[in-house]
Amino acid sequence: MALDRWIALIFLAICLAYGYAAFFTIDAGLPPFMQRNPVLPSTFPKALAVLGVLTSLVILLGLEKNEVVIKEGDIDYRNLGQYKIGQAAILLGLMVAYALLLRPAGFLLSTVGFLAIGSFLLGEKRWVAVMVTAVIAAGSIWYLVQEVLGIFLRPLPFFLG
Repeated sequence: MALDRWIALIFLAICLAYGYAAFFTIDAGLPPFMQRNPVLPSTFPKALAVLGVLTSLVILLGLEKNEVVIKEGDIDYRNLGQYKIGQAAILLGLMVAYALLLRPAGFLLSTVGFLAIGSFLLGEKRWVAVMVTAVIAAGSIWYLVQEVLGIFLRPLPFFLG
């Protein structure tokens, strides 16, 4: 079986488990006055589960198959070794580290670090431009979330604030 069908099979299993939870367990604890509402907390998860199952079945049954012509710039899953998978894995690890450092390091420090290290990882060579852009972006987002929306975001590390 081809790689896309294996992935579709795994995706089907995940969507079926998610669909089971959406259809049978999410609404169990609702109070009686909410049980007759037209839109429930499980409405969107139910739609996602159904769409995911349908999409994976289309791929599993081969309904989307046309003659495969790989054009320049398209990803050829038969030659995955030619892509920078290590760089992508490091970037995913950087995202996890960003999420874990968000509270202890504060929003500004962790966001500037994530943007700067991510830019250098992806090949940017201009240190000054990267740092200026990262500081402006992180500061702007913090200001909008903290001051405009009124949602508290710890700007600095816990030992400084």
